[in-house]
Amino acid sequence: MNAPDPHDAPLTLVTGASGYIGGRLVPALLEAGFRVRAMARHADRLEDRPWRGQVEVVEADVGDPASLQAALDGVDVAYYLIHAMGGGRSFADRDRQCARSFAEAAAQADVERIVYLGGIHPEGVELSAHMASRKEVGDILLAGAVPAVVLRAAVILGSGSASFEIMRHLSERLPVMIAPQWLRNRIQPLAVRDVLHYLVGAARLEGAPNRTFDIGGPDVLTFAELLQAYARAAGLPQRRILTVPVLTPRLASHWIGLVTPVPTGIARPLVESLIHESVAAETDLRGLVPDPEGGLTGVDRAIELALARIRELDVATAWHSATPAGAPSSPLPEDPEWSGGIVRGDERQRHVDASPETLWAVIEGIGGRRGWYSWRLGWISRGLMDRVVGGPGLRRGRRHPDRLAVGDALDWWRVERLERGRLLRLRAEMRVPGQAWLELGVQEAEGGGAILYQRAIYHPHGLLGDLYWWAVWPFHGIVFGGMQRNIARAAEDVPSDRRSAVAGAGSGTGTGYDTDTDTDTDTEETA
Repeated sequence: MNAPDPHDAPLTLVTGASGYIGGRLVPALLEAGFRVRAMARHADRLEDRPWRGQVEVVEADVGDPASLQAALDGVDVAYYLIHAMGGGRSFADRDRQCARSFAEAAAQADVERIVYLGGIHPEGVELSAHMASRKEVGDILLAGAVPAVVLRAAVILGSGSASFEIMRHLSERLPVMIAPQWLRNRIQPLAVRDVLHYLVGAARLEGAPNRTFDIGGPDVLTFAELLQAYARAAGLPQRRILTVPVLTPRLASHWIGLVTPVPTGIARPLVESLIHESVAAETDLRGLVPDPEGGLTGVDRAIELALARIRELDVATAWHSATPAGAPSSPLPEDPEWSGGIVRGDERQRHVDASPETLWAVIEGIGGRRGWYSWRLGWISRGLMDRVVGGPGLRRGRRHPDRLAVGDALDWWRVERLERGRLLRLRAEMRVPGQAWLELGVQEAEGGGAILYQRAIYHPHGLLGDLYWWAVWPFHGIVFGGMQRNIARAAEDVPSDRRSAVAGAGSGTGTGYDTDTDTDTDTEETA
């Protein structure tokens, strides 16, 4: 099918453009010839995306109906890719209200079609809270004045997806597993590249269909068999999986939260979706949207492609790409326009006998496997505590070993501001009774070398927040003082003949996002 003429191509709005699916759908729509408007709550999170210069970016929030007017103005097809997974106890109310606001705003803007991605679920059974919410969102959109195409998928296989990361870490870390009996339920996984194929195809459907379509891959198997498939692709011995009927979704999600990088709050809705079989009840969309060239991607091939992406450090988006619902955002609490409450801080600076570029490369490479240049046992212990209470802990790691972008997850932090070569601001997403930031800055020193600036900022919530600050205050000298000393030492220890190469690695303009420029066929494919 020929791509639309760029001058009169339909305008598509992609909500959640900073998220896992949205961040991949934007380039897929561009490649198909559509005009794209990317919507995010924080537009700066899209600045480093390779497609940024090809799209219109709008800052809006589905929870703020007024902000949707500009976002939907002139739009032909609107993709609704919002879901408050792991968003707290009120997520269902928030999902419901946001879906209604979006449907009403789309009708007022004369949008021709809404496309929503939900989950496959059986009919006539009691669903988990999250699956019920996703179904309700689809029903709200279908009941609106704008025709809606609701695609329902089961497990999505692709580098960086939460389902894939759970499968990958369980297979790699547990040669023997005691698992819930419902791990034997059937599922129909779908490769992320095929999800994108159907999402793009939904914009081209003729007429005004207002219905759901189940989408699934060519293989139907159990999650236990999926774990074995990963082991084969990764060259691991066959996993021994013993199923028992006593593990509840709550217990299973806590276990996953401890063993994998996916925190309990995200793991639980995914686990709950496995209680029931997730197999497509119909394949009507295949009669309306031709299969991709070469056919739908099987499980083994999807896993191979995802592993190739991970090995090549070419993961376009990840499950933690989107900011969690309800997360704090800028401005910092010390900014003039902010008001209310006490702000605690810890500020330090140090001269470093290295160039600003070399020092910046060390800072931009912080976290993940390199760690935090500080009291290792303390960081690990705090990370484990965070995992136990459902936080991200330290296992999210980082998307690329050398480069960061605004919006990136970095262990239990989120990159909130990045002025490459000068300033890195991280906002804490760990479970803490308040809001916390960490800033690392670089400035050229008079007479040579560089100045390292380090600032920790904490806005406590109530008495508990203040008690937390004073409880950890005695360790600041160890944690923050050690961090500054060790960052400085790491920069100074770089041999002089390697400093230009190290600086180049940390100051490059590339982002590590998928640019489809590899010559190897396997790594060109979306996974």
